[in-house]
Amino acid sequence: MKSLPLVLIFLAALIVSESQANNCPKYQVERVAEGLGVPWGMALLDPNTLLITERGGQLLKLDLASGKHTQIKGLPPIHAKGQGGLLDIKLGPNVSNTSSDLDSNTESDSSNPQWLYFTYSKPVAGQGRTTIARAQLLGNELVNWQDLLVTESATDTNRHFGSRIAFDDKGHLFFSVGDRGHRPNGQDLTTHAGSILRLNLDGTRPHDNPFVTGTNKNNSDALPEIYSYGHRNPQGLAYDMKNQRLWAIEHGPRGGDEINLIKPGHNYGWPEVSFGKEYWGPISVGEGTFKEGMEPPTKVYTPSIAPSSLLVYSGLAFTEWQGNLLSGALKLTHLNRVTLGGDQATSEERLLTELNERIRQVIEDDQGYLLISTDSGNIYRLRPCGV
Repeated sequence: MKSLPLVLIFLAALIVSESQANNCPKYQVERVAEGLGVPWGMALLDPNTLLITERGGQLLKLDLASGKHTQIKGLPPIHAKGQGGLLDIKLGPNVSNTSSDLDSNTESDSSNPQWLYFTYSKPVAGQGRTTIARAQLLGNELVNWQDLLVTESATDTNRHFGSRIAFDDKGHLFFSVGDRGHRPNGQDLTTHAGSILRLNLDGTRPHDNPFVTGTNKNNSDALPEIYSYGHRNPQGLAYDMKNQRLWAIEHGPRGGDEINLIKPGHNYGWPEVSFGKEYWGPISVGEGTFKEGMEPPTKVYTPSIAPSSLLVYSGLAFTEWQGNLLSGALKLTHLNRVTLGGDQATSEERLLTELNERIRQVIEDDQGYLLISTDSGNIYRLRPCGV
């Protein structure tokens, strides 16, 4: 049989390429793992190794090439009830360790693994408290576990623990705590509930936090770890390194999910102001949608999308998304993309609706591809077409 002329082979390849492009106008999605619990948090150890927290209290190490996962040992007791459990995980900034920053049993800098930071609900007297902790990973075991702050946030509910972690480039960590199902906590500065907190990387309190004793005479009883307050349940937190600002996304009640630009010491209104309604009827929550002295949201979602994470996209794979806010949506099952103009939301796009899955978290890898977890126990990778 005669071989086809090269020009025909080229034309056939071109037709296939164009057909694939037409079927994949923006991105392609592949499932890299399945059958997990609720994969609440994710952190990349290296380009091929993903750490996953399961809300039920397991920590897994996933090989992205093979899909094989291994359970990591060394976790403390966890209050895995309702919305509580093992929550967020972040790989700490790669900064030089100091003698005051390390456990006395650790060795020199060159032999110390990087810190991993966790939020989880810690069982205390039968109730769960949102807690920020850190540990190091040696093989398949966590060592040097340190609870950095067990928050004053206990209630008799198992709702609204928060809790996401973010880092700035000045040696600070931020993490969010929900109102724990008790609305007055949002305006109570003597509890950590309903707040975003700020610590140094070793868990000590920054001297310039807005409610450190002596810096705010009107709130002398305020807990000094509080950075902002008046929040309902912030389950997305992201620091924009390029523009040096902190963003949060939080659940409203029935309607009224919010994206907020977080400013130190500011009050974000919950429950005195809200765009949401009561669950039991068409009655507005709070006194209205705006009030003097309280920060208005950058964006409001009505009806609620039930946001679950937040990412300021900075990768090269989707250049048109750079600087956009990406969030998972639980109730409305999509990946939410918001374009910003300064500190205002200018447009919104809803992606991955075809999955019809509750998207729990989205992170980016060093190529700018997205890794996405869903409450169905799946991990997906999203990348441009043809890659």
